[in-house]
Amino acid sequence: MPILLVIALISAVFVLILLSKTAVVVPQQSAYVVERLGKYHSTLGAGFCILLPFMDVIRYRQTLKERAMEIPEQICITRDNVQVKVDGILYFKIFDPKNASYGIASFEFAITQLAQTTLRSEIGKIELDRTFEERTHINIAVVTELDKASEAWGVKVLRYEIKNIMPPQDVLAAMEKQMRAEREKRAVILQSEGVRDSVINAAEGDKQKVIKASEGYKQQQINQAEGQAAAILAVAQATAEGIQLVANSIKSPGGFEAVQLRVAEQYIPEFGKLAKAGNTLVLPLNISDVGSMVAAMTNVVRKMSPVAHGDGQ
Repeated sequence: MPILLVIALISAVFVLILLSKTAVVVPQQSAYVVERLGKYHSTLGAGFCILLPFMDVIRYRQTLKERAMEIPEQICITRDNVQVKVDGILYFKIFDPKNASYGIASFEFAITQLAQTTLRSEIGKIELDRTFEERTHINIAVVTELDKASEAWGVKVLRYEIKNIMPPQDVLAAMEKQMRAEREKRAVILQSEGVRDSVINAAEGDKQKVIKASEGYKQQQINQAEGQAAAILAVAQATAEGIQLVANSIKSPGGFEAVQLRVAEQYIPEFGKLAKAGNTLVLPLNISDVGSMVAAMTNVVRKMSPVAHGDGQ
């Protein structure tokens, strides 16, 4: 009985070992490289797989997920001979498990060394001031070079990102002074431009003010001239109309006698003023003869008015 129990236990263990060597479950996003009698046989994808016991061996287990690998910090020399410490992070994934297993002993070590070498080469092509603004260009250059070499290893380099660029402390201090001076320079330039714009605006305002004032004075003179012209025209028209009325009155019946009466009325007061004046005057002999003087004046009016003269005849 004990012998049968031992045999049963041995048989159970053998069956378990056989099952473990035969049945394999490959996880999702994984690949198992199988060797048969020491030679590559197949690559198992995700799912349940059956192996040939004692002949097939899972030699490599590769993950197909995207992986991130840190590139250690290293010292690089820029084009202007400044030492900077640069580190980064690399993203890659395996697309060919067979080549990743047999193409190179350790693709991770190879990618790390190649990334550092390429990074030193790219940093050496540019000056220190441009290393910060050329990060994207450097990242693309590193990915391009790594992708060319890693294709034979069954690895696809997706992207590379520089994490830190650390110049020496004295260089950092000099860069800080330079940036401070640049900011102060920009501030002075902006202030001077503001003063210049203010002066220009003030001058432009004075110019517009003078132009507007001159235009206003010009319009004022035009308006005054037009007003004076209108006033002179109105006075001339009124005078002409008055003269026309007087002429029409003289032409009417009795108008000439009215003129003689008006002349006599105006003559007597004016003659009295001459008598009161203290000036010495030479007067005609018949100046005191009102009738003769009125006749002389009306004779002038008759000559100036042919129609009135005709009426008098």
